[in-house]
Formats: sequence, C-alpha cells, structure tokens
Amino acid sequence: MSLFTEQGYDRTSVDEIAERADVARGTFFNYFQRKEDVISAWGEERRTKLLTYLEQEDVHGSHAVAQLVRCMSVLARINEEEQEVTAAMLSAWVKAGRPLSEEPYVAEIFADIVASGARSGELDPDLVPERVGNLLRDVYFGALYRWSQHARNERPGELDDELQAVLKVLLHGIATVEHAHHV
Repeated sequence: MSLFTEQGYDRTSVDEIAERADVARGTFFNYFQRKEDVISAWGEERRTKLLTYLEQEDVHGSHAVAQLVRCMSVLARINEEEQEVTAAMLSAWVKAGRPLSEEPYVAEIFADIVASGARSGELDPDLVPERVGNLLRDVYFGALYRWSQHARNERPGELDDELQAVLKVLLHGIATVEHAHHV
C-alpha cells in the first residue's frame, strides 16, 4: 500500500512489492495470482472494517435514519483513516474496472437499512430498498471520488460533512411539498 501511495499503482511492480515486504517474488504469488488481486484484498479489508465498525457502534439497534447517518460517518472514517492510500487505491480500483464487476456490498447494507425503515413506517413504505441502496452507494462513491482528488488538502471531517449534507438532501427531497405531487 505504501508503494502504491508513493509512486502510484500502475508504476509499482510485483518485484518492488516483494522487495519492500522483504519476501521472495514467489511468496507474493503464494498470496495473490496477480497484482490486481491486491485491489480485491484491499476492498475486502475495507468491507470487514465497515461491518466491524457498524457492529461496534450497535447501529442496528437504532432507527433507520440514525443508521444511515452512522453508516455514512463510518464510511467517511474508513477513508479518512488512510487518506493517501485511499486516493491511490481508489484510482487503481476504478482503472481495474472493479466498480463494474464487484458486488455492490455498500448498496446492500444501505438497502437493508431502508427496508427496515420502510417496514417500521419511518421511511416511505413504497420505496424499493435496492434502488435506494444503489442511489446511496452512488452518492457515497461520487463524494468519495471528489474527495480523493483533493484528499491531501482536505481538513479532517470534510468527507463526513459532505456525505451527511447529501444524505440530508436525499432524506428531505429536493422539491417543495406543493411541487412534489407532480411526479
């Protein structure tokens, strides 16, 4: 990760990774079939971290809106904890086509929260949880991509502020009540 951060994913070779890790080149291939598999391992580590943080904060015991707020905050924290690595790896993840091929696990987490909120009456019962989950994932990644472009200059909490602001817009809608019925 430090090599990817220092010189970019594309410009880092397996030999350099093995040398930095002080292992033989073959040892790298005991863990990964190719360099691109490091991206998947990074994603898996982040997924585990997200689920662990959500469990620690007992997000599931609260109302749906509070769960969505906490989930966005946890996502922001995961990215801000390793700001420079995130920027480098996010770029590699996109270049490798991973957003198109990977399971949208963040969307599924959001969809589960939306489904429980719709059942409890806290959220609109007519919502399609998967659609809203995908929308929230899209919003998260859009904010993350913008943040990662300037991550070195951002103040701590900037990503969380942006995610909370966008979530608030989604929760409140963008049309005034009298104009919303035209949809």
